[in-house]
Amino acid sequence: MERLDDGKGLKLVENARRKLVGANSCWQNAYRNLFSGCAEIIANKEKQSRLAWQLSDCFQIDSGRSAFPSCDAGAPMLRCLKTLDDVEHKVYLEFFLETNSICHQLQTDAFKHDTERLVNDLLRSAQFAEQKLDVMEEKSEQLLQHSDKVQDSLASIDLHNQQLAQASSAVEAQIQDVLEHSKAIFEQSKEIAASQVELQGGQLDMKEKLVSGMASLQKSYKSLDDGMLKLREEAVEIEREIEVVGASMSSKMQNLQTKADDIGSVAGLSLEKQKQLLDRQALALEGLDFLTKFQSQALEESRDTLQRLAELGNKQQEELLLGQEQIQQAHDRLIRNSQSILAAQLLNTDGYGAGNKFLASSSESDISVSQYSWMYDELQEDVDDKVDPDYILAEEEVGENSITVNLDSRKYNLRPRRRQ
Repeated sequence: MERLDDGKGLKLVENARRKLVGANSCWQNAYRNLFSGCAEIIANKEKQSRLAWQLSDCFQIDSGRSAFPSCDAGAPMLRCLKTLDDVEHKVYLEFFLETNSICHQLQTDAFKHDTERLVNDLLRSAQFAEQKLDVMEEKSEQLLQHSDKVQDSLASIDLHNQQLAQASSAVEAQIQDVLEHSKAIFEQSKEIAASQVELQGGQLDMKEKLVSGMASLQKSYKSLDDGMLKLREEAVEIEREIEVVGASMSSKMQNLQTKADDIGSVAGLSLEKQKQLLDRQALALEGLDFLTKFQSQALEESRDTLQRLAELGNKQQEELLLGQEQIQQAHDRLIRNSQSILAAQLLNTDGYGAGNKFLASSSESDISVSQYSWMYDELQEDVDDKVDPDYILAEEEVGENSITVNLDSRKYNLRPRRRQ
């Protein structure tokens, strides 16, 4: 770079810096004010004059001469300069010119340093820009190399979008089929609910008839005191009513069983159709990852609904079978009780007159029959049992003629008393 300073300016600056670090406080203050105010003295001559006045005053004192007269900080320099003599004025002019040279040299040094710093920054920026251009050139080549791949990918994406649109149309049609199938299942659920209501009504009717039959049977047992003949007629009537009730219950239970089988068949068919639908959907949903979760959830809910319907049908069928078994057991007990009554009646035909006296509760029974108070007492020992002197049972035959009436687990001892 071309040198912008001269030798005189450099000497003045070096001399000022030596005095700035010297022991004389007057020179330190004066040159410190000069260095800090160089940027302003070019436009402010009053300040330049004030700085030259301070330097001149220090020179006068340092050279053993008298100091400059006092000059207030707010007073104009022109007024202060009028108080100087010719020698002092020449000294002042010398330092006034020196301030110009020093400030010019300082500004030149600052400009040089700023210029060097700027050139260095420009050099580093140029090197950085060159590196960036190399990187950009390399990236441009890579972009050119990948542009063909991007174009191929765009074409593949376009084709995939077309396939996706076609698959979406097919999925939409299948979803519509699923909705229609769900509506059909809902209608079947309504029919199942109606069948359940009808089933409950039939169960109530059967319960009422069974209660009525049991009440009639209980009345028949209570009327044994009126005579064995009346007991036979009531027993025959009860048996006829039981047969009617049993036939009616059997018919209804068969109808209910048929309905339960139909429900199970419909549920099985629905599950088979649902399985076929799931297979078709699995083929249609390949490549549609964003629809997989939604479709799987819908299919899982439909499967759970059909499974619950099937379980409900099986549960109703089991309950029907259990109710049918319980009713059949009650019917069998009634038939056995009627047969026991008829057998007891036949065994006691010859002793009809004494039949009302020897019906009593068996002391060997394990279950209480407190509701039948007329069976509590055994026949008295002094009862006349010689109505039929030819009717005598052996001692070992007593256990065989004990007839058990299995109604509510009650046992009655209908054997005749032994003759004495």
